[in-house]
Amino acid sequence: MSNPNILLIHADQFRHDCLGVAGHPLLQTPHLDRLAAEGVHFTHAFTPIPVCTPARASLLTGSWPAAHGFLANAETELAPPPTIRLPTFTALLHDAGYFVAHVGKWHVHPRLGPTAFGCDLFVPERGYHAWRAAQGLPPKPFTNGFFGETDPAITPEQSSLAWGADQTIAALTTAAATGQPFFLRWDPSEPHLPNVVPEPYASRYAPQDIPPWLGFDDPLVGKPYIQRKQRQTWGIEHWTWQDWAPIVARYLGEITLLDHQVGRILAALDQLGLRDNTLVAFSADHGDLCGSHGLIDKHYVMYDDLVRVPLILRWPAALPASATCDAFVSAALDLAYTFLAVAGIPPPQSFAGCDLRDELARASRADIYAAYYGNQMGLYTQRMVRDRDWKYVWNATAEDELYHLAYDPAERTNLAAHPDARHALQRLRSRLLTWLEQTRDPILNRWTRRQLSG
Repeated sequence: MSNPNILLIHADQFRHDCLGVAGHPLLQTPHLDRLAAEGVHFTHAFTPIPVCTPARASLLTGSWPAAHGFLANAETELAPPPTIRLPTFTALLHDAGYFVAHVGKWHVHPRLGPTAFGCDLFVPERGYHAWRAAQGLPPKPFTNGFFGETDPAITPEQSSLAWGADQTIAALTTAAATGQPFFLRWDPSEPHLPNVVPEPYASRYAPQDIPPWLGFDDPLVGKPYIQRKQRQTWGIEHWTWQDWAPIVARYLGEITLLDHQVGRILAALDQLGLRDNTLVAFSADHGDLCGSHGLIDKHYVMYDDLVRVPLILRWPAALPASATCDAFVSAALDLAYTFLAVAGIPPPQSFAGCDLRDELARASRADIYAAYYGNQMGLYTQRMVRDRDWKYVWNATAEDELYHLAYDPAERTNLAAHPDARHALQRLRSRLLTWLEQTRDPILNRWTRRQLSG
């Protein structure tokens, strides 16, 4: 078998449970569901860090944020490193003879784009705004701010998602004509808020039909104050589900519009005769709170709404169909490792992930980890370790969090101070300390070590 082509569709702020195949009671995602039916659905994939730039840097380098140094988005308190000093999977694929293309959002380094890391073709998403203006269309409305609204000026075919799919299909055609194996990545900004959605997708889901998220009605009792502060900052502390439901409806509508564009790209792959020997991956940088726990967007929390991500792989020539894998997966790290492995390139030592093909045969991880270093409103730092039954969140400057997921999947009741949970707390603190040592996390020092080892 010749080296496979690789097509990565990497969404922004896409909840793990917002797929039909994941059991959402209303949401229609027929094309992503079909992709899962023809491949492998990883049900326990997690982001290494639930912030855009650091998560994308982890995907590019296959490494934890503590190693690559991108700890927050560039426009916030932590300045990015001047460059990326670690090997990147895109440069390694390029050096091995792959044609490498990137369409859409970049959001890794503010000055160095994909072409600095082995990319032969880059189509930035800002091109949509120029295209839209050239069509005589007004800019996207922003009258409702980050809470989203209907875009009345366009059809779905004139949306940024349709434009991005058009560019991806064009890049796919270009890549196929090179005669080289290719890596093609499409990064739409959607469904990241604000969800400004054309009809009929803006009204696809009636707000009154949408059930609240499992963790919606959370009083945040015994939890870090910063969570309540987030509600106050956004002016949403008194919102009911009736306030949230229209926002969630537009979020779901934009996901269905995204799904339609995925279907167009998959159809183009078929028409080019590339289906069997192309590894198709769908995932996201992180999830979205979208009203769960009464919170919006992201930041300051490690709830599964945010740290779990969707992950689907399809490769007819090499992967089983209709398979479900519940192994713990660190999506960004494992995707980077897997892309190199399937291309026959030995992953460098700096790559911290696993080959996802191996995870189909064995669940090698007993637990999963994530980090957060702060963003937007201060360098509030947290680390997370999660196993099948428990999740521990270490907040270095606030109350710790401990959730018994087997009985409290909504993560409403913090048991960190409960005497009956002390053994679980000690065990997970020990596991977290070991991981911080292994990853050389800069947060670890004589004072913070005392919090975890005491």
